[in-house]
Amino acid sequence: MKTRFLGIIPARYASTRFPGKPLVDMRGKPMIQRVYEQVHSSVDRLVVATDDVRIEAAVRAFGGHVVMTSASHRSGTERCSEACRKTDGHFDVVMNIQGDEPFVGPAQIELLKGCFDQPDVHIATLVKPLDADGDFEATLFNPNSPKVVLNRRGEALYFSRSVVPYVRGKEYTTWLSSHTFYRHIGLYAYRTAVLDEIVRLPPSPLELAENLEQLRWLEHGYKIKTAVTRDDTIGIDTPEDMTRALAFLDALPPLKED
Repeated sequence: MKTRFLGIIPARYASTRFPGKPLVDMRGKPMIQRVYEQVHSSVDRLVVATDDVRIEAAVRAFGGHVVMTSASHRSGTERCSEACRKTDGHFDVVMNIQGDEPFVGPAQIELLKGCFDQPDVHIATLVKPLDADGDFEATLFNPNSPKVVLNRRGEALYFSRSVVPYVRGKEYTTWLSSHTFYRHIGLYAYRTAVLDEIVRLPPSPLELAENLEQLRWLEHGYKIKTAVTRDDTIGIDTPEDMTRALAFLDALPPLKED
């Protein structure tokens, strides 16, 4: 039987570092529309989950599906759980697609979907190797870009805002060329029943220390399968990130007309 995927894009207006960012114009389209258009053909159904009427109106204006959810949710995962319950139809897997990743690609969605070809996979996410010749200050030492350590089965051992692992005996300026570090890309997928379970878990010490909710799942014994993508994305957390994203958008080749 074909696995059915529900894509949900959680979108809040009240971001601490960048209020209103889902509606920020990106060359004629609000960011939430660009995320939606990147993903909609790759899932069986796609909805935006929000608590803000301005975002609801914007999604309806471009013809997207939107679900209103509670303003009290502490995470996008909780918002996804409520939106899933309010969406008609049966879905085997729920995909939590970050509303601030306007360059997430269909190939990345397919990679994540492919994790669920294995029946024992309950949660999955994406990781990307950091470039060996990259800017270590902007990537390796950036606390807003969580790193992840994997086991030999491609499962996450730990996520951290710090540099993990520590490369002993080498200058930190050479670490990127001395070891393969992985950056976490905040795109999740969960079996629907597992999503119902993890939103009921209490906060955990590691989660509270790092402010990374996926550590709660690991601390409670859940395994997180990863898929490795080579495609880069630009997560937008601040106005400065938006400036970089617009420069990236301007550099893309124009779409071919039919």
